[in-house]
Amino acid sequence: MNVEENVPLAPLTTIGIGGPARFFIRAANVDDVRDALAWAREREQRAFILAGGSNLLLPDDGFDGLVIHLDLRGVFVESEDEYAMVKVAAGERWDNFVKTAVNRGWAGIECLSGIPGSTGATPIQNVGAYGQDVSETIARVEALDRTTDRVVWFTNEECRFGYRSSLFKNVERDRYVVVSVTFRLKRGGTASVKYPELQRYIDEHGISLDDLRGVRASVIAIRKRKGMVLDRNDPDTRSDGSFFMNPIVPAPIPGAPHYPAEGGVKLSAAWLIEHAGFAKGFVHGNVGISTKHTLAIINRGGGTAAEVLELVRMIQDRVRETFGVELQPEPVILA
Repeated sequence: MNVEENVPLAPLTTIGIGGPARFFIRAANVDDVRDALAWAREREQRAFILAGGSNLLLPDDGFDGLVIHLDLRGVFVESEDEYAMVKVAAGERWDNFVKTAVNRGWAGIECLSGIPGSTGATPIQNVGAYGQDVSETIARVEALDRTTDRVVWFTNEECRFGYRSSLFKNVERDRYVVVSVTFRLKRGGTASVKYPELQRYIDEHGISLDDLRGVRASVIAIRKRKGMVLDRNDPDTRSDGSFFMNPIVPAPIPGAPHYPAEGGVKLSAAWLIEHAGFAKGFVHGNVGISTKHTLAIINRGGGTAAEVLELVRMIQDRVRETFGVELQPEPVILA
């Protein structure tokens, strides 16, 4: 086991912010993860699991403990009949797997194209976009229990999925390390398009729902317009994606777009932010709001976690004062 010291973490995140890890281990399999956690316990070091770094804000002074970088790889087709049961290792890049599924004609995750990060992170956040959530196709999740060092399996129901939430994020946060996710995808299926903006786009371009590649390309095109596909040449993509979750409130706010949701209605966080006085392109020091999408807080170059948190609090305070609504961040914030 190779233990590195003072490893820069900012390059391992999509927002490019964060200081170094005091200790750092790359884990290529479950035994590596187990050994790394034991190493940290023996030395009374905190341990943090880092995967794709796409939904994360790290402290400017880094992490004073052990960072375990998940690098578990492999995509395994367990069975193929009406549905394909596909086990994906946690370290596999999510969008690479979506591309594979689309090319194989496996339907169910095509609207989740272009999302950065790792497959192992998707059940934790119950990642979703354009009317699709991973909880719709996850059959089971394999995880290492940090309290027992044993590998356990969770069914879809046991994951307790909710809007951008799960057992792993809320009820048992930091207890489990997701090591693989098994998906149940419809072979030869059609795309499930529920999002009006995506439906308009595919209608305008004459794309059939049978054309999974065309639907994937449509999603990526829409995401690119919003700066939501990683691109070294586009500073608007140096972000954590959508920083705030769409709030669910008991009743609509006059004039605000809203959608049905369990327990009330879901409001557009982007609309609330814009109508609270924060325009696209708003600048705060070396960070700011994307010029393409109000929900994305970007690193304009040399940005710090402190500046991001200052901007987050400014936005939250103004939305609360204007609409009486609390905006909750979506990323994991260690800063």
